[in-house]
Amino acid sequence: MKTLVIGPGGREHAIVRALLRDPAAEEVHAAPGNVGIAQDVPVHPVNTSDGAAVVELAREVAADLVVVGPEVPLVAGVADDLRAAGFPVFGPSAAAAALEASKAFAKDVMAAAGVPTARARTCRNEDEAAAALDEFGAPHVVKDDGLAAGKGVVVTEDREVALDHARACFRAGGQVVIEEFLDGPEVSLFVLCDGQDVVPLSPAQDFKRVFDGDLGPNTGGMGAYTPLDWLPEGFVDQVVESVARPVVAEMARRGTPFNGVLYCGLAVTSRGVKVIEFNVRFGDPETQSVLARLDSPLGQLLLDAANGELGQSRHLPLAWKQEVSVNVVVASEGYPESSRKGDVIEGLADAAAVPGVSVLHAGTALDEAGRIVADGGRVLSVVALGATLDEARERAYQGVARISLDGSQHRTDIAAKAAQGLITVE
Repeated sequence: MKTLVIGPGGREHAIVRALLRDPAAEEVHAAPGNVGIAQDVPVHPVNTSDGAAVVELAREVAADLVVVGPEVPLVAGVADDLRAAGFPVFGPSAAAAALEASKAFAKDVMAAAGVPTARARTCRNEDEAAAALDEFGAPHVVKDDGLAAGKGVVVTEDREVALDHARACFRAGGQVVIEEFLDGPEVSLFVLCDGQDVVPLSPAQDFKRVFDGDLGPNTGGMGAYTPLDWLPEGFVDQVVESVARPVVAEMARRGTPFNGVLYCGLAVTSRGVKVIEFNVRFGDPETQSVLARLDSPLGQLLLDAANGELGQSRHLPLAWKQEVSVNVVVASEGYPESSRKGDVIEGLADAAAVPGVSVLHAGTALDEAGRIVADGGRVLSVVALGATLDEARERAYQGVARISLDGSQHRTDIAAKAAQGLITVE
């Protein structure tokens, strides 16, 4: 099987690494990839949102499967163009990708499917936003309705800060979704879908705020870990039956079947499990941790999903490594407001030499001297496997300590509360 992975980040590097472990993977290609991905597989330049260009590349490499990683090309309809050209694609159509592209649309689907979620109001002007903030009270939750790379959500006790975020969205020509605040720990669950059948992966928890203690602005994600031994027994089955299956059935009923990953962002509240949001692709940084533990052949699973044969896959139930996986993201100076580029990265080989550690690239490039340099906000993911959560954390941070990048930042408390047994659910 020849597979083409579309995307430039840490998520795509994790997918490439997992595909290379699949015995059926005859060839793996990536476009555009990054420096780290180019060390593993052939990479090709491409505008990931240009459907015609992606189709042409798929023909050049004779792809048997195309995996579209990021949300932007999915919303742009690249998967539709590939399917129209006859390629099996893992990734939803543009119509189905509206589950992430519009939070208002996702709320409508959840309401129709009877999925538990926060009460919400879609607001188109300041007066509506002010009324919704008063209706739900603090903490205030204000979400940009469209794509925002994980940075479009403000959660604050300050009503004026919440209203300022809404105003900024309105000025940009968008609308906002204002919700009631959901208490309890958050969980990310990836569910593979083929339009009808669903297969869940291992739940993970990510860390969205930039600073320790969940302080500072939201980011695309500063780290993650899996599995979550504090979740109640039967949690995954509950989410599949109350969230994933009803949403997939509702999308099919609407004539827009969902094929790809349904990323369920969940809150385990005192009133039960509720959906915070949906994404329509593998989430970053959780993917790096989740796929590090997967023992089943990823390529064949994704091909089965692309062909509508997930329910008949011979690779079910999924096989998982027994180890715990922890991912610590190394970000550039200024992230998430900005990112400093061009700083030289050293110590990558030393970090990867730590037992159980792998280093995945995201925002990296080569300078004129051929040195690896920072080229984005989130630069690297240091992923560690360990027999226990403590061991995986220790290994991940040993790896981070061996990397030199001027001005870089990372959280020091990834999975710390879980390791200390401080996460509980009712």
